[in-house]
This record gives sequence, structure tokens and C-alpha cells, in this order.
Amino acid sequence: MRIALVYPPTCDPTAPYLAVPMLTGFLRANGVEVLPVDANVEAFDALLTQDRMAGLLDRLEGRLVELDRRAALPHAEQLEYLALARARGDAHAVPGAVEGAKATLRSEGAFYDPDAYARAVATIEAALGVVSATHHPLKLDFTAYRTPFGLMSMDEIARSSLPEHDPFDAWVQQVLVPRLRDARADIVGLSVCFPGQLQPAYAFARKIKEALPGAHVTCGGPGVTQLLLRLSGERLARALGPFDSACLFEGEHTLLALARALDEGRPLRDVPNVVARDRLMGARWMPGHGMEDLKALPAPDFDGLPVGAYLAPTLVLPYDPTRGCYWGKCTFCHYGLAEVGTAAYRERAVETIVAHLGALAARHGTRHFYLSQDSVAPKTLVKMSQAILDAGLDVRWATDLKPEKYLTRERADVLRRAGAVACALGVESASPRVLGLIDKGAPVEVVSDVIDHLASAGVAAEAMCFTDFPTETHAEAVATLDFLRERREALAVYIVGEFGLTHGSLVAQAPERFGIDEVFELEGDELGLGLFFVPREPWKTDAERADVDERLADLSRGWTLRSYPWAGAVSTAHTILQYDRFGPGVFRERAARRAEGGVPGATAIERGLRFDPRAAEQAEAREAEIWATLVHEERRVGRDAYERLARSLPPLRPRPVRVRFVAGAAPAVTSGRRPSHAASAAR
Repeated sequence: MRIALVYPPTCDPTAPYLAVPMLTGFLRANGVEVLPVDANVEAFDALLTQDRMAGLLDRLEGRLVELDRRAALPHAEQLEYLALARARGDAHAVPGAVEGAKATLRSEGAFYDPDAYARAVATIEAALGVVSATHHPLKLDFTAYRTPFGLMSMDEIARSSLPEHDPFDAWVQQVLVPRLRDARADIVGLSVCFPGQLQPAYAFARKIKEALPGAHVTCGGPGVTQLLLRLSGERLARALGPFDSACLFEGEHTLLALARALDEGRPLRDVPNVVARDRLMGARWMPGHGMEDLKALPAPDFDGLPVGAYLAPTLVLPYDPTRGCYWGKCTFCHYGLAEVGTAAYRERAVETIVAHLGALAARHGTRHFYLSQDSVAPKTLVKMSQAILDAGLDVRWATDLKPEKYLTRERADVLRRAGAVACALGVESASPRVLGLIDKGAPVEVVSDVIDHLASAGVAAEAMCFTDFPTETHAEAVATLDFLRERREALAVYIVGEFGLTHGSLVAQAPERFGIDEVFELEGDELGLGLFFVPREPWKTDAERADVDERLADLSRGWTLRSYPWAGAVSTAHTILQYDRFGPGVFRERAARRAEGGVPGATAIERGLRFDPRAAEQAEAREAEIWATLVHEERRVGRDAYERLARSLPPLRPRPVRVRFVAGAAPAVTSGRRPSHAASAAR
């Protein structure tokens, strides 16, 4: 029995993720032949090349010519025209710069040069923008793969899987499928950890089944578990789509049992936690124990992964000293390997952790690790650190951490001496009332002390916060921002997100406790991924939300912050490497002098357009109105409902203009009529 384990896009390409290596280590320890494939880094690496970017430039120019021939542009094509116009400058600059950008990110020298790094990041992000525009309405980055109708129905999933809509199609057909065929894989498992991987995973599965009909294609991981455990019967069967089965919850023993059942010809309905089709019910699964004994699992096995392909100068390996959450009470949280809340907490033995880290460091020639888990008890972290010191192990590591009173200044120093470079702290809010609703169990005073203790020890303290938890007022949101500002000299970086409701959170289970009158899904959302709510009364006005955004933008000027997965974001490989080289204050110190970014070699071009992109911008506001109507008034989604509203909108008439395009900037009209915004202008 040969199993291929595939980690699909879209995810962080700067370091491997833990899922496939953990399954690989377990299966190999049980005598199973495994082919691990990090399709995320490989497919992005193949996409971000000079030849592919040049091809997308041709595609962009050809589509603009095609649209310019139209007598008028309806609503959807106005949006596409605007996306293409905005990406045109990038599309001309990126082909000559993208290979150099990847080389910079992998270079031991250039990676640490702030200007070279900024240019590389700008180039890669520009390239992703070109990919998105030329596959409109796709929005692609290293965390998400979004289209307006993307995961609402299996028909839309199939549509998005077509070669003309899927930027990864060529890599799957030309690289992945031949590799799987040559390996004679009996089972192909796709590991879906994040929502952004769902559409690519479905697309990969469709293409693998078409090319290799004899292979059993399965899937698993948090993203799949969170999706399928809420469905049943025919709805569950339809959600399987091209997959032959799915593995729910933690996958080591479940995947092994699936493989043995297939090998022995036994029915899959008898295998716990395996979703299989059923002639009477559509699809079903038999619940079983979904949590592994972590002490009995081997170390992750990275052998066979393309460790030289990641976009980083040094390999940063993930490792899981624990699983689950020892606190397990936060009301906003739902980690996908549990039906509600988070999985139960488990630890490896401290001596095992140290042995695994030492062996992985020696085998792969790295000393950099990210301790990847839901949470780790500070007491265990201190014990692990002391064991690292006792063993004389030279490693550098970072982790996420719940702020606890236990983490004194002296214990923080133990972490630093054992190689800790960063701890990302679940701060959430600085409002005692909101923290009480969250049930965080970490008072503001304790959080503040832990930040100070880590900073004093020389460990980068990172803060993870969010606003708009149900009933949070404007003053309470501002208190969180003020908390961060007052600790500027101690905080290395931070993130402030926005609350989002998820199915398995305690807020969704008991919304009335949190000032929520109603929680609802949308008609037409077959997979039920969208979850919306109606507050009992508004918590903030639009003006107050705008004020919070302005304050946050002002606060951010004190650091050089970037979005995930770049240096300056919380808990990323690039950030860890920068701390290790320059110290925990590197992103504060660089704020005083912004790095010189932009795509290298970019030059301005001037072209004529038959439609004025300034007028096309009005379509964006109309698009928002369409979705507001569908979600909050009609409470249904789907292509037919969308197009009914879109058809009522005014078309865009020709108004020829000359436009200046340059990478990293909005198109600038240089000549032509100024567009009218009068109500009669579209007649």
C-alpha cells in the first residue's frame, strides 16, 4: 500500500507545515510507504516564474483588448476591467523581477537587507495581484483563495476547477499527476488545514480522479473536519464531491485504518471517523475517538519534502510539543479538530521533545523551530527550556503562549537562554469586561507583566488582539489600542484582527449570552461555511468603527508591520529569523526609516483605454450593495440571485482615455474627458 500525502495551496510558502510530516512519520513507523508532496510551495514556485508571469501579461493584454471591443460593459465586466487596469503596471514589471525576488528571499545576505527584502515582498505581492486579475474574480494570496461564489455549491467548485479559472492547473496536470502515476500511489490524501485550501483541494481531487481513476482519493485536516462534521446524508455525500472518502479529527490512526481497510477489501463504513458514501443514506461516518496519544507518536518526518524550495534563507521547522488547549474555555475559539471549542490538551514527555528537536536539527542542518500547537502550558515550556539547557542543545525557537502569572521574569530568562526568540501572546482585548465575556482567564495586569518579563529577558513579545467581540463598545476597542501604544517599547509586533463567528465556538452555541438575537446561514450556501448574526443592538456606529480604524493606522506607524507570512507579522518564519539576527526590537527600530520597496526595474507605460477606469470604480460600491442585499435582506446567495441584481445596474459606456500605468500605483488618467458622476451620466 502506497500513500501520497499532498498539502495543497494556498498557504505560507516560507516554511513547511506540520500536518503532512506528522502523518508521514506515523505511517512510515507503521510500515507504510509514503510520498509526501508540499504542493503549496511547489505550485507557487512554478507559478511565480518569468515565463508564467510573461504568459499572464499576454493574457491580461489580450483580455483588455477583448473588453475594449465591447459596445458597453455590464456590471461584472466593469469589475474585471478595473481589476485588469489596476494590475497592468504590475503585469509589465513582474516578469523581469519575480525570479530575483525569490532569490532574495532565499539568500542568506539579501534577505536581511531591509530594502532588498521590501522590494522582494512588493514583487511577490504584485505577482499574486496579476494572477488574481487574470483569473478574475479570484483573490489569491498566501492565506486565501477567494471567489464570490467559490464554495457555495459543488457546481461552483467544479466551475472554479476548470483550467481557465485555476492558476494551479498546469502544475497539477504536468507535475503532480505524473509524479503520482510514477509512484503508483494507491491512496492520495489531501491535507486541508485552512479554509484557503478548500477550493484548491477540491480542484486537485477532481483532476487526480480524472487522470488516475484507480486511486482512492481522500482528504482530512481541520478545514475538512470543520466543514463535514456538520453535514449528513445526501448533503454530506454532495460535499464529498470528487473525494472517495474523508478522515475527520486527528488523522494518524484514522488514515492508517482507512489504508488497511482498503488493502483488505473491508467496507469503509466500519472505520471510525471515516466519511464514506452509503447507498441508502448518501454518506455517513461512524464516530470514534478523535484524539491521538501524543506521547505515542513519532517525531514529524520531513524526508521527501522540498526543503530547499521554501522562500526563506534558513529552514524553519514546525514541531508539536503539545496538542489541544489546556485552557479550552475561550468563547470565540473553534479549532477544527473538535466539534465545539478545542480538543483536549496533551503533551509529549519533555525528554522526548528535546530528543526530537536535536535529531531534526542534525538531520536537516537547522537550529530554527516554530513550536506549532494550539497552546502550551507555561510550566511545560519552562521545563522544556531547562531540559534544552541541560542537554546543551543549540536551537532557536518561537511559540504561541497564553499569558500566565507563572511566567515570571526569572522563568522568562530561562526561555531566552534555551533559545526562545519570540512568544506570541493571546492578549485578545484590554477591556476587563470583554475579557470576562471571552473567558480568557488572563487579566490585563497579568498580560502586561508577561509582556514586560519577556521583553526584559530579550524575548520578542508579540500581541495577538482583535476588536468587535459581541457587545464591545468603541471605548473598549480604543482601550485595546491604547494598551498596545503604552507598551510600544516592550512589544516586538502585534496584530489586531476583527471578530468572526464560527460554527463551533461557544458564542455560536449560545448567542443570547453575547447580545446576539439571531444566528443564520444563507439559502444557497450548500456547504454552510458562512455564518452571520444579528446583534440585539448596535455596539458601535459606523463613525466609531472608522475612528478605531484610523487609530489603528496611526498606531501601526510605530512598527514596520507586514501581513502574513512576511517579516513583521506575528508568528512567521521570516519574523523569527529577523529576531534571531537583529534582536526583538528590529521592527520598532526600522519604523523610523521605511525600507525602499517597489518592483525593481519598473517603468511607466502609457496606453489608451476605451473605457475610463475612474468610472468603472463606481461598480465596486454597487458590488458591495449587491452583497449587502443578498446577505442581510434576501439571506440567499447564488449566481442566479446575484445576476438578477447585477442586470439592473447601469452599463459602462465608452469614454476613451490615455492612462499611465506603473507597478505599485493606481492607473493615472493623463488625457480624456473627466467622468461625470451625475445620475444621468449612464444614459
